[in-house]
Amino acid sequence: MLAGAALAAGLCAVPQTALAQENPYERGPDPTEQSIEASLGSYDVAEESVSGLFVSGFGGGTIYYPEDTNETFGAVAISPGFTAYQSSIAWLGPRLASRGFVVMTIDTNSTWDQPASRGDQLLAALDYMVEDSDASDLIDPSRLAVMGHSMGGGGTLEASLDRPSLQAAIPLTGWNLRKDFSDSQVPTLVVGAENDSIASVTSHSEPFYESLPPEKAYVELAGASHFAPNTANTDIAKYSIAWLKRYVDNDTRFSQFICPGPDTGLFSDISEYRSTCPM
Repeated sequence: MLAGAALAAGLCAVPQTALAQENPYERGPDPTEQSIEASLGSYDVAEESVSGLFVSGFGGGTIYYPEDTNETFGAVAISPGFTAYQSSIAWLGPRLASRGFVVMTIDTNSTWDQPASRGDQLLAALDYMVEDSDASDLIDPSRLAVMGHSMGGGGTLEASLDRPSLQAAIPLTGWNLRKDFSDSQVPTLVVGAENDSIASVTSHSEPFYESLPPEKAYVELAGASHFAPNTANTDIAKYSIAWLKRYVDNDTRFSQFICPGPDTGLFSDISEYRSTCPM
């Protein structure tokens, strides 16, 4: 017991910076409020167009990746919503890739595809990125994540059930007739919009969050509509980056942004925040 206590005391005495340096997945400089809210991060970004004619299981898309580096990165596939194309979520590509991720914004096989199909297509896109894309050498196949807007957000949750090995999931103003995701094993950040009249938080985002097991967080954008994820949004980017860094890169430097989380006062951009801290 004394030996164990001495060991524990010794570990506690190790500076957090030293512990962080032992993480082989840590990428980029120490984060600040200014850096995580900036439109671009520390990596230069290149992109590759992927035609739907030459892939299977999804409708093609665009891959954004850090260039001029010998590092490997986690990968993220992002689905648009019902009737939408990848252009509606394209802003997230360079925003995330410049923080040290390989990102693919996808087109779906049909703009009318439902959440379960979109979940399958997100996983097919990840498989393509890892196995066949020109960026495959940059990707660590053990560190994959999914995101999506509206029915793409519902698909994100479906993908988390189908592939428990995913490291993170982020549904953005998600829509899905299924409300119970208690079997998910994937750390999930649910982003809702206070004034969403299409996928209201009371019918969608909040039930999704409540059904999920830890580890999870819920961000509700004050005064925002269902279409908030379709244009560059600092709050969506900030908490998505923090979540992906924490769970795809195991980078605890970013825990400060999600635990305990933002203020939700009268003048805050966030109307509600919940989480299962510590993270």
